[in-house]
Amino acid sequence: MTDAPFLILASGSPRRRDLLTEAGYRFQVENPGIEENEDTSLPIRQLTAENARDKAAAVSARFPEAIVIAADTLVLLGDSVLSKPADREEATRMLASLNGRSHEVFTAVALRHGHAGKAVDLTVTTSVHFKQLSPAEQADYHARIDPMDKAGAYAAQDHGALIIDRIEGSMSNVIGLPMDEVAAALHEHFGITPEPR
Repeated sequence: MTDAPFLILASGSPRRRDLLTEAGYRFQVENPGIEENEDTSLPIRQLTAENARDKAAAVSARFPEAIVIAADTLVLLGDSVLSKPADREEATRMLASLNGRSHEVFTAVALRHGHAGKAVDLTVTTSVHFKQLSPAEQADYHARIDPMDKAGAYAAQDHGALIIDRIEGSMSNVIGLPMDEVAAALHEHFGITPEPR
């Protein structure tokens, strides 16, 4: 490593790793190793922001010389916050509740540079409109993916066309990291840009 700050993704999510890689960033991955707050009675902006900040702080404490990026994604259906399902039955209920309806995907992002004492936080919201599917079609979709580690029990990037009618806003935000906003923040506040292709 050079003396220049390097980038760490504080996440075990393969989807976030893929998004950063596809955008051309060089980075390493460190799992925050913390328990996420799952109190869905909290306002969704507060809950996602707190989780993102806690993940970033945990990794930044171990690597204060690095630029750390952490995120938390949750789904808001009406007044109900949907996190990751606890089991297959809950995953089935979640998908059924989203069926034929619109919902919001919130991703909070926390960027930290410990040595510089720099902190940047942002939240991006995307509207997702689901198709009306039969119970058999919903079961077929879940048979094609693993819904257990996904907020709302679905993945826009995995056979999303089967269930999603349209998306208004950032597609990468629905996947787990709003890349346009993240790229702007990395460039503006930390001087980090993707490597030329």
